[in-house]
Amino acid sequence: MNLVVIGGGSAGRTASIEAAAIGENVTLIEMDKIGGKCLNSGCMVVCGLNDVARFVKNAQRFNQMGITGFDPKIDYEMVAQGIRDTIGKIRGVITHETDKAGVNIVRGRAEIKGGSVTVEGEGYPYDKLIIATGSNAFIPPIKGSEYAKTYKDVLNYKVVPDKILIIGSGTIATEFAGVFSAFGTEVHVLCRGTFLKEVESDLKTYIVEKLLKDVEIHENIAVSEIYPDGVLTNSGIMNGDTFLAVGMNPNSELVKDLVETGEKGEIIVSKRMETSHKNIYAAGDVVGGIGTTPVARMEGIVAAHNACGIAAEVDYSFIPSSISLYYDVSYIQSNKDEGVEGHIPGSAGPGAFWNVLDRETGITKAVVDVKNGEIHGISSISPSARTVIAYMSKFMRDGSKTYDFDNFVEAHPSTDAAYKLMRFFSKY
Repeated sequence: MNLVVIGGGSAGRTASIEAAAIGENVTLIEMDKIGGKCLNSGCMVVCGLNDVARFVKNAQRFNQMGITGFDPKIDYEMVAQGIRDTIGKIRGVITHETDKAGVNIVRGRAEIKGGSVTVEGEGYPYDKLIIATGSNAFIPPIKGSEYAKTYKDVLNYKVVPDKILIIGSGTIATEFAGVFSAFGTEVHVLCRGTFLKEVESDLKTYIVEKLLKDVEIHENIAVSEIYPDGVLTNSGIMNGDTFLAVGMNPNSELVKDLVETGEKGEIIVSKRMETSHKNIYAAGDVVGGIGTTPVARMEGIVAAHNACGIAAEVDYSFIPSSISLYYDVSYIQSNKDEGVEGHIPGSAGPGAFWNVLDRETGITKAVVDVKNGEIHGISSISPSARTVIAYMSKFMRDGSKTYDFDNFVEAHPSTDAAYKLMRFFSKY
């Protein structure tokens, strides 16, 4: 079978490797860079910036404690170049990995004509097609929006900006607010509605009061015009560089006349990642929904299996989410309204030891049914939160109960407080 995958990001690359391992003839078409948005301009860029931001915050803390006596200066162009070099190295590794898996990588812009995909005049016939073209920053219809930067522009600063106005209220806005605030920028987050409305109140309070303590957050503020050096809001003019972080748009233009799409342009798919066209599947950001790399990979695998005749369905239960700040903020939202809530401070361990004196070791919270041991939701702010919540997601998807943690043995020292809560609840 000839399988063509359009888009070499998280969903498309994973789908290609999976289908090649099954034994199909796979062609992966990518118009820009293998690795997609996550590697080249999204998640990995935030990782690089956040590592430097954490170093700066730690240095400041040690200076205040009299442990050290140096003031780190940020050479932003060197930071940006270092991130580009690192990303290039990673991209080379995964491109080699994809090629060695037996995937035929084709560079260029794809066009779909009948049962074939054409790239620069050369046709690639397919029996099945997977669309994994990702998403791009949503640009709201605000006058002067061309003056604003997005995540794609973040490495183009020559110096750390003195003042930045981040329009948005979700994860992307929060992460860049944390980074630039650590770098010494005066940061204002302008929210049309509520800041981090998807995060439960205890976590949001900790984020605002501890992790973004130097950031000014403005809720229920409307921006009507963007200038080269500021914005006009319903509260007046604010000066500073403008940064848009108001969501993503699916890149579905390529197939908008072939498959059914939704109001925002997202490709509508079934749990088997099937589109309205019999032989076309879709996965990743282009289908909307949960726009994270792990979910895109999961969808890519399901799309590949079904395209290859192996029945599979995507499972969106207990999906972990994370925000990259000084501490990772990770959570699995409660899937039920009822349950007993409990929380404890974070543990003193790697990455949190020196914050004990200021009582800033994080927080871990769980919602459980104490009668039957069901875990309904869990959230954590700690240096290890991202890893802990990933494993908790697996336990919860497998139906593990609180009492299953009675014989849990942790690696020590650790900042994992989730198992402590589970053990506590298992006694009731």
